[in-house]
Formats: sequence, C-alpha cells, structure tokens
Amino acid sequence: MLSRSWILLAASALGACATPQIDTASPATGATGPSASLGTGMVSAADPRAAEAGVEMLRQGGSAADAAFATLLALTVVEPQSSGIGGGGFLVYDDGHGKTQTYDGRETAPMAATGDWFLVDGKPMPFDQAQPGGKSVGVPGNIRLMALAHRQHGKLAWKALFQPAIRLARDGFAVTNRLNFALARGDDEGSSIAGLTAAGRALYFGADGKPLPVGTTIRNPALADFLTRLAELGPDIFYVGPNAEAIAASVSRAPHNPAPMTVGDIASYDAKERPPICGIYREYRICGMGPPSSGAITVYAILNQLERFDLGKLGPNDPASWHLIAESMRLAYADRDKYLADADFVSVPVAGLTNPAYLAGRSALISPTATITNLSAGTPPGAPSIACRADTPERGTSHFVAVDQWGGVASETSTIESAFGSGLMVSGYYLNNELTDFSFLPEKDGCPVANRVKGGKRPRSSMAPTIVYGPDGRVRLAVGAAGGSTIIAQVAKAIIGVIDWNLPAQDALALPMLYAPAGDKVYLERGTFLEGMAPQLAQLGHSLGFVPPGMFKANAIEWRDGRWQGAADPRSEGAAVSQ
Repeated sequence: MLSRSWILLAASALGACATPQIDTASPATGATGPSASLGTGMVSAADPRAAEAGVEMLRQGGSAADAAFATLLALTVVEPQSSGIGGGGFLVYDDGHGKTQTYDGRETAPMAATGDWFLVDGKPMPFDQAQPGGKSVGVPGNIRLMALAHRQHGKLAWKALFQPAIRLARDGFAVTNRLNFALARGDDEGSSIAGLTAAGRALYFGADGKPLPVGTTIRNPALADFLTRLAELGPDIFYVGPNAEAIAASVSRAPHNPAPMTVGDIASYDAKERPPICGIYREYRICGMGPPSSGAITVYAILNQLERFDLGKLGPNDPASWHLIAESMRLAYADRDKYLADADFVSVPVAGLTNPAYLAGRSALISPTATITNLSAGTPPGAPSIACRADTPERGTSHFVAVDQWGGVASETSTIESAFGSGLMVSGYYLNNELTDFSFLPEKDGCPVANRVKGGKRPRSSMAPTIVYGPDGRVRLAVGAAGGSTIIAQVAKAIIGVIDWNLPAQDALALPMLYAPAGDKVYLERGTFLEGMAPQLAQLGHSLGFVPPGMFKANAIEWRDGRWQGAADPRSEGAAVSQ
C-alpha cells in the first residue's frame, strides 16, 4: 500500500502522459517540446517564467551563477509550493575551467532543538502533525548560499539578480495547473497548508475559501517590497533586523506547533563551501554534493555497482536492465539510510562509501537472475562502530540548471520541503518544513540514528545536483531533480540514459521511473512501459508497487553534437530557454 507521502508527491499528475518505449536505433539529437538548443547560454527550470528570468541575466552578460540565482528568486514567486528564499539548497558549480565547487545552503535546526523534538509521549509525531507550523522550520539558507557563490562567480551586480522576480511579484503571474493542484491538495477536512495563515489565504484563495483557479493573476506586493529591500540593501537584511525578527516570531508564535527559534539562530547561519564528491563511471567523472546531502554518494554508489554489467547492450527495453538498476538502488539506499547525515555532527564514512573495492563487494551481491534476500547496509571502511538505520521520507523541491557563454555551469537544487513548507508566511514567502527531514527517532534498537535532530545541525537531504564530465574533461551533462528521496533514483536513471543508452537528455528524463529504496519493495511508474515489465520483474523476485504517473520533475542541460541542449521532464511544466 502506498503511503500518503507518495500521494502528496503527485502534485504534478496533471498533464502527465504515458512514456513510450525508447527507440535506440537512431536516437534523436534535435530539440523539441520542453527542450531547447540555441544560443550560447541556457537555463532549464521547472517553470518557464523562472527560466526566462535566468536567461535575462545571461543576456546582460551574467554568469551561470547569476542566472541560477535569478531563477531561484523567480521560483520563489511563481512556484511557492516548492522552492524559494524561505528554504535552502545545494549548488554544484564549474566556472568553465573544469573545477567543481559545491555550496551548502541547507537549513539548520534552532539551537534549542534536541533529539526528542518530534516525539510526543515518547512516540514520533505523525508527519501530517509535524509539518504545519513552527516545529518543522529550519533557518533558511538560500540567501546566504547566493551571497557566498555570487561573491566568487557573479558578474552582475547583486541588485540585478532580483529584478525579474520583483516584476513577477509586483505585476502579477498566472496560476498554473501545478500550482492550482498543489493549493487544492489538502487534508481530510479539505484545508490546505498553504492557507495556514491569513496572509496565505488572502494571497492564494478566493473569498469562498477555494484555491484561485488556473489562469488567475496573482500579485504579491509584500514579496515585491521585501525583494526590493533585499536587492538594495544586500543579503544581511535577511538574517538580521525586521525579517529575522519576523521569522523568529512566526515560528515561536505559530498557530500550530510553536517552537523556540531566536534571532540569534538566524543571525548565526552560514552557508558553506564543501568538498565535492566525485567518482568515475565508465570514463565519465560524476560530481555532486557531499553531506549533509546523501545525493552524490548514493547516486555514485548506484552507478559504480552497475559498472560490471553491460547496460548498453541490454538497453532500456530489456527488463534485465531495470532489475539490475533496482538491485543496485536497494543496496545504495540501505547504506544511505544508515550512514548519511550532517558530517559536521556525526562521523560519515564518505571515503569508505565511495571506495571502489567496497563498492565492488556490494556489486558482487547483485545477481542478474535473482533478487537479494535479507538485504542490509554494508560496513564500509571507516564506518562508525555504532550506527543504526532509520529511513526518513522526503518531499517537495525544484531543480534548475544554467550555462553561460564562458562555459560556466550551475546545477542547483532548492527546496522548502513539502508543498508550501510549514505553511507559515513571512513577507510574502513561505518558510520551509525542512526539519521533518531529520529522523523523528533519535535512536533505534538502542543505537544512535545518524540523522537525529540536534541544535545547529542540518537535516540529511536527497537533493542531488550533479555535473557529469566526459572523457575529454569537459562538461557533458548537468542534471538534478525534485521529489524527495526519489531524486537520487531520477538522477541515476538520467545518467544511465545518457551514458549507457546514448539518449539525448530529454529522452533520458522522459524514461519511466523505477524507485527501489532499501527494503523489499520496488516501485514502477504507472502508464509506462515499465508497468508492462511487471511480470518479468516479479518473476525475478521483486515485490512490486506502483506510483502515479507525473509525480517526478527533473531538469538538465547537456553538451551534445557540438552545442548545449536543454531538457525538462515532460511530466512537469518545466522548460529550457536559450539565451
């Protein structure tokens, strides 16, 4: 039976369509539909208005960083359910010289947070009770991330990045199918978390209490005013002064789950540049974000464990390919669930989890003709002597990619976690509910959970912004996705599609989704050719579940046939826009 979290992820179901079988005999190299291939720079994002905001920066001579940040700010306005300045994110960046840099803007727990943060009478709160209100809010990190990376890679003035978002908020933007569907998605009483506060109700709902219909123009003057001040006065005004005071008051006096957050918690937040996680897969260098993200390590493990199998020969239409992918996912997710967390607070065996010999041993567990029984996490070199597994579901998010005329590439994932985050609104933007990405249990079976809550700690994330370098050393693909812990599976699938099956990125994103978290269940996307493979996969021993079509959302830009080509998941409203 699917958990409610799977149903919540289906906000993108409108407009979804079945994914056809892939013809690999002569893969298309043109760009159609949501993809683009013209110009010297490009942005791919989950909303075409946000992608246009990024391209506006490129046309002004901006860098990929400038374009990415203008995109993020525009998403705050037009995609309030998924992303924005009230949340955090990760950025993977290459300035065009082959050096990968990664930036951590993940939210932090207030210093008062402890391991029992989400416990009531010693039992974990149901997610639906933990999400709304103050207890789920982490200190937002996106503006500090922007400031840190902009100082190093920006070519335009800070103020310029805000202008498209300010116009969208001030002059108005139309409600899309996706936003309307997210607003209408409520609890059993029919209420939506978007309307938790009076400000949210006034902005997104009519006098009858119903979500504003598709096509309605929404103006957000409070957000336009705040973005204008942020543009003029700089990033510090987000973390000190009236905005910080408003965040602390909103969290501490929330109508649901009020929780202690101080202006000191907000003022002390810092984004961090982290060492990238890189590894080789079939002569391609795969680079991504390290802890507190679990994305890069888990994506790389999935790929590395598959390298001894000839997926190219098998192709995407052979159930054997998907069986092998599922088995590798199960192994990699098991290690993720046990070991990955904020490395500033717990010992994470990063080197061990990416060690070729260790991954070869894990790969040896994969059989082409049967499933792994009694699957468990491994013991990588450097593993802590005491650690226990506890999975934590994740939701929400938005990914975007930008490339500039100098070959700079930004692959960034931003999130406020679940749809509309905590439901709390400050200055026209929603505050995140990222703290629900922590394990609600501080320990399990007498051993400490790596991803337990602690003051100042960053919750584990599955966000996996990725840059793939070809054998020639230049960027071949920049990709990422939204969708909670399915992000890892989506990114791995896209990379396999491009590298192993020689598909254009657009076709790789359109491939049907298989999601195999640690455990016995493998989930297939309904309405796709994978659903037709269910009998063969079941015969190999898989216990199968099915997820709705249209619940996934990925974006990419690739270098193919001597030019940049953009791609956006056809399940989404996303688009790639050329300079």
